[in-house]
Amino acid sequence: MVIMSCSYSDYDSQSHSDHLQANLPTLCSQPSLPSGPALTSKPHHRHQEIPPTTHHHCLTTLKGHSSYISSLTLAGKFLYSGSDKEIRLWKRNPLDSEIDQENLSNNVVAVGNGAVKSLVVLAEKLFSAHQDNKIRVWKTNNQETNQQKYTRLATLPTFGDRAFKSLLPRNQVQIRRHKTCTWVHHVDTVSALALSSDESHLYSVSWDRTIKIWRTNDFKCLESVANAHDDAINALALSNDGNVYTGSADKKIKVWRKSSQENKHSLVATLEKHMSGINALALSTDGSVLYSGACDRSIVVWEKDDDGNMVVLGALRGHTQSILCLAVVSDLVFSGSADKTIRIWRGVDRSYSSLAVLEGHGGPVKCLTASIDRSSSDASFLLYSGSLDCDIKVWRINVPLL
Repeated sequence: MVIMSCSYSDYDSQSHSDHLQANLPTLCSQPSLPSGPALTSKPHHRHQEIPPTTHHHCLTTLKGHSSYISSLTLAGKFLYSGSDKEIRLWKRNPLDSEIDQENLSNNVVAVGNGAVKSLVVLAEKLFSAHQDNKIRVWKTNNQETNQQKYTRLATLPTFGDRAFKSLLPRNQVQIRRHKTCTWVHHVDTVSALALSSDESHLYSVSWDRTIKIWRTNDFKCLESVANAHDDAINALALSNDGNVYTGSADKKIKVWRKSSQENKHSLVATLEKHMSGINALALSTDGSVLYSGACDRSIVVWEKDDDGNMVVLGALRGHTQSILCLAVVSDLVFSGSADKTIRIWRGVDRSYSSLAVLEGHGGPVKCLTASIDRSSSDASFLLYSGSLDCDIKVWRINVPLL
């Protein structure tokens, strides 16, 4: 499996990394990469990477998928995982810390076509993005005593949407030299999904370089932003203030906002600091900080200035290969990499430190999701990681109180 425009192997262009190092202050760094000027200077030696007051351990390893894990999402008492064609459901126990591993052979709840690249849950609907260019909508039935496969409600774009749009020639767009289709179609892998803050709209991005906006109540495609990037779009993040962030293999992050006058999205900013394709984006809880992970092995930290514009704060360095996924909970940032490790970073008052390096996966870490551990009175978090080794690992992280 290869991410568009970069590989899971070592990022060998040291000149690119050195260029990035020279242009970005290092917020926190590990000995695996040379350090640039540090905003926070905290010496780290191998035996000091995990402070004594930070504890972590793997609670369990979930097996069942026969193909690499490409997406994870949490929804209340459940964890959803997507791999090649199938979606599985894992029930968390009442203490919110462990997974019920009984009847694992019956936990496949949906089967589509192509790898499941992204999962989003809205009430009793599950949206899944696939490598076959489709978005599928499933009706969940998690209250059933005997788990059965979900009913598919729709495949986006819907037949009605396609048929209506095909009636007018102006709705046709050229996708190849002698082929056209309606603008509601994605014509390459749908790489990421995200819900608007009011949950009325679903956003999708694709390797076809488009952004599409769908209404969640009737699944109608309302808008398509064509040629949003110069290369495949790999990542998507939405903030509560209406900003839409997209990350691409073209090394750029673009910021989009819906214009009230034209009722469509327009480009408001382009963020450029990475030296290679961007694979992951994540926002802080309040939307004031954006984290971006790329094939250049760095996590760039962007912060809103007084004018509401995202400006670069610095970079988190330590991974030895491409950053493939990010997750943010509270003041913790989790990063998964092609180097098979997960790193945990903590940011407080614009100062960052590395709390832990989690090892145990036998392949690149492709997806992460995390939550606060409600069963613990301490500052405890639950992290779920999916890998190309076909396993999902569940970790408990206990961090020192500030």
